[in-house]
Amino acid sequence: MAEKEYTLPRPEFTEPVKLLIVVAPFYRDIADNLIAGATAEIEATGGTCEVTEVPGALEIPGAIASAVKSRTRFDGYVALGCVIRGETTHYDYVAGESARALMDLTLEGVALGNGILTVENREQAMKRAGDKDKGGDAARACLAMIALRERFGAA
Repeated sequence: MAEKEYTLPRPEFTEPVKLLIVVAPFYRDIADNLIAGATAEIEATGGTCEVTEVPGALEIPGAIASAVKSRTRFDGYVALGCVIRGETTHYDYVAGESARALMDLTLEGVALGNGILTVENREQAMKRAGDKDKGGDAARACLAMIALRERFGAA
């Protein structure tokens, strides 16, 4: 019997939230599926989003950090991209360092959803970007963290 996954209820907000989606579109079709899932989830809460592109997964945390420091007001951030294992150790560095840098941002209080796929092959990536809706999952995580931040009065 397959294990049933639990998803937190979609948070409700008194005012619409605005999120920034930062995406590395190295694999354009995969990125487009991730963006579609994230956008649909954000819009389902009555929120809005902007999408900005960066060259690769390693640049996503820096772009989010720049946006946090800017005068543009975003309630949260969604990181989207895909790293597919290749023949060298480059995959390990990109996957690990991008995740570490995103975690550092969350520990500073940034509401963030990490939707950077780290997979063995294109088939896994397409399944996660489409059927498994990992873009939507990342947006849901970000929205949950915004709601939690508001609950604790840290907004």
